[in-house]
Amino acid sequence: MTLHLPDCSDGELAGLALAGRQAAFGELVRRHQGWVYRLVRSHVGDSEEAIDVTQTCFVSAFSALGRYDGKRSFRAWLSRIALNKCRDWRRRRAVRRLLAFALPLGEARDLADETPGADRTLAGETELERTMTAIAALPVALKQVLILRTVEGSSEAETAEILGISQKAVETRLYRARTRLSEILQNS
Repeated sequence: MTLHLPDCSDGELAGLALAGRQAAFGELVRRHQGWVYRLVRSHVGDSEEAIDVTQTCFVSAFSALGRYDGKRSFRAWLSRIALNKCRDWRRRRAVRRLLAFALPLGEARDLADETPGADRTLAGETELERTMTAIAALPVALKQVLILRTVEGSSEAETAEILGISQKAVETRLYRARTRLSEILQNS
């Protein structure tokens, strides 16, 4: 009998992947890559960097699959990995920036080109980029709640579980995040 992978639950796919069925993990990636990318993109603020961080998330998830509890939400487990990878990316970026200042000015200019490309001429894309940059500028605690609740559509309970905080803290942080985001957008 042939098993139809798209019909399997996340927990079943994780078990199959642990048993050596690579296609099962491929199905997990296919099933979750869209929202993981959006979550990472919201934190990172750069689409190309977000692709790299998203790939790193799935590599880490595969390595840690043995620690996944099939009774719990795979999405919550994968969200924690993604948020940790975003945190790691932010740390590495801070180190790169610090090192950029240590280089001669001519060489440091070549490290990062922050100018928008010619393809960003449409008003909608520009506004989206401005909003994503503003979200990326939020403090981590506020950014995580905002992205999980409004971008990913997670419930208050799911968000609390993913972040390991109370539902009341989710509510408070979401209010503060929206207020701060509005201030950033008005001042930019």
